[in-house]
Amino acid sequence: MGEHKLRILESIHDLDADTWNACATSDGSFNPFLDHAFLAALEDSGSATSRTGWQPFHAVLESEEEILGVAPMYAKGHSQGEYVFDYAWADAYQRAGGRYYPKLQASIPFTPATGRRVLPVRDDPEIERQLFGACAQASENFDVSSLHMTFMTEAQWHLAGEMGYLLRMDQQYHWLNAGYASFDEFLGELASKKRKNLRRERRDALAAGIDIEWVTGSDLTEDHWDAFYRFYMDTGSRKWGSPYLTRTFFSQINERFSEHTLLILAKRDGNYVAGALNFIGSDTLYGRNWGCTEYHPFLHFEVCYYQAIDFAIHRGLNRVEAGAQGQHKVARGYLPQATYSAHYIKDAGFRDAVARFLDEERGYVAEEIDYTAKHSPFRNSDPD
Repeated sequence: MGEHKLRILESIHDLDADTWNACATSDGSFNPFLDHAFLAALEDSGSATSRTGWQPFHAVLESEEEILGVAPMYAKGHSQGEYVFDYAWADAYQRAGGRYYPKLQASIPFTPATGRRVLPVRDDPEIERQLFGACAQASENFDVSSLHMTFMTEAQWHLAGEMGYLLRMDQQYHWLNAGYASFDEFLGELASKKRKNLRRERRDALAAGIDIEWVTGSDLTEDHWDAFYRFYMDTGSRKWGSPYLTRTFFSQINERFSEHTLLILAKRDGNYVAGALNFIGSDTLYGRNWGCTEYHPFLHFEVCYYQAIDFAIHRGLNRVEAGAQGQHKVARGYLPQATYSAHYIKDAGFRDAVARFLDEERGYVAEEIDYTAKHSPFRNSDPD
């Protein structure tokens, strides 16, 4: 590290918000999940703590004169809440006599959203390289098996590869705004049959007398969050058995972060029956969580996908990231996009085995992305 020093923070509060956020926005963009207030809410609410297996381990690189950059990082004793699955790696390493946990995770807890994973104080590739090196050095210095940076930007992914990290690729489905003035203009770009299907789904979703509300900023109240938390707990309990975010998290988001938060809520007979939580970046709407207390056909698609598109068009946002997985999104106008992660593995033999696997996996993923894109619902992609 030369004259530079790596410091590990056991809490995001060990660095002041202005300094952290200067690094988080040094590329000129705003990503809500990199903001000090969002990360603090995860910690202060008890959602991302040592008790839940997400011990804050944030990296700060500094010289005698200044802080050069930071990286949101966590020490983990499991692989839950990451959305880039390494369970098979952990099992193989442990069967071979190794100890996979603890490991380091440079990501945003429970958040499969694209973002920079090392945050230099200014837009400088050399400082980025130093941060990648410092994070790798942290994994060498501490009793961990590996370091995993997930949902990276493509540019930082390539840079990590130059620094010796192993490169992994997967896919999500994002909606891209081609400068549409309205949802109808977007529909006009779809093949005729797909366009009719979307219109029918939107009509049927609201057929039971359902109204949709967008609630953001100072209009958000604890009553809204009470309703949404019921939806969140219902979905989480059915899917995972143990939802990640506490009720306190949503209150703290409301206090500290409401201008970057959007609830899309469905109401019937005066009661909220479904909702989706979104966060607003400088050019992207990030869909995060969904839930309902009543089932209505196509309401999930309306609240999570179509209303998100409507909002993005209304705000002039370039993209909607609607969360992990879900090939059914393609028929709704969300196209496959590569997602990127980088992995630093200390054990040489294990590293070589993982590298061979990743070489093959990247090829499969690229082929699948290409095939799905050629069969998208857009007119110029329609195989017929």
